[in-house]
Amino acid sequence: MTEEFLSLEAGDYHLKICPAQGGSISQFIWKSFSVMRATCGPSILETACFPLVPFSNRIANGRFEWKGQAIVLTPNLPDSDHPHPLHGFGWLSGWEVLQSASTKAVLGHRYNGGEWPWNYEAEQGFELDQSGLVHSLMVRNLSDIPMPAGLGFHPYFPKDEQTIYHGLHRGEWQTSDDVLPRQLVEAERAMDWWKGQPVGTRSVDTVYTEREGSLKITQPTHGYCVEITPSSNLPFTVVYSPKGEDYFCLEGVSHPTNALNCRTGANHIAVLEPGEHMRVAVSYTITSYTTTQRGAGDRDPLEGASLS
Repeated sequence: MTEEFLSLEAGDYHLKICPAQGGSISQFIWKSFSVMRATCGPSILETACFPLVPFSNRIANGRFEWKGQAIVLTPNLPDSDHPHPLHGFGWLSGWEVLQSASTKAVLGHRYNGGEWPWNYEAEQGFELDQSGLVHSLMVRNLSDIPMPAGLGFHPYFPKDEQTIYHGLHRGEWQTSDDVLPRQLVEAERAMDWWKGQPVGTRSVDTVYTEREGSLKITQPTHGYCVEITPSSNLPFTVVYSPKGEDYFCLEGVSHPTNALNCRTGANHIAVLEPGEHMRVAVSYTITSYTTTQRGAGDRDPLEGASLS
């Protein structure tokens, strides 16, 4: 049976997971601080973090062609007429508790075909220790034909006037009004597109390419820093920082938005043969703002993840 909530604790870290609500994180706390936003409502869009499987972000009008077959998906953004299905199916599904302990948990989700004409199974792993959280995600093709696949994570973080986000990326996608990629702007080398200014000084909902190193969030108001290290197979970062809101999102993802309709260059969509799987992970380490040092960013989080 799917439990209502799972609670994990290690050192200064506390994690609360809601399997039935998209396998989402409800709370991620370090000491007395909510590192991710605290759950403020019953909707999946009001959680702290949810998984992206078997694809990330939007597919334009829910239509794409795969190996000569036309695929059509129904729009799925809750309480919205948004025309582009997004984030896959895991976030709107209940997940089963496969393993549960004081510092670790594994959740499972299975899709038995439908509009997405492939069967798959997915697993999430959550591991807490004294150094922080490793959150991992796996998808396996259970069909007898090749399946396109992509993965990612959709965490929400608190934002105030002082919050600084720092990440180095080579490119920034300019988007249309309905948040589809339109033109890629590239720099000579990976750069901080905020140029050191608070994250709230820009209102964006787009994808950044060719990430170098880890991502960092500094919260001077509360005196802590979050280091976020996606695995090397999550080279893209979706940043959603809406104007006037007290949160923003940093989503480590394996492919750009609308990649299944990309006709030029590499779309970074994985092709999983029958029985094959892909796995990604992201780690979070929190330190006091005055003593911030490199931690999880020195290693790929997949090296320490036990999810298989």
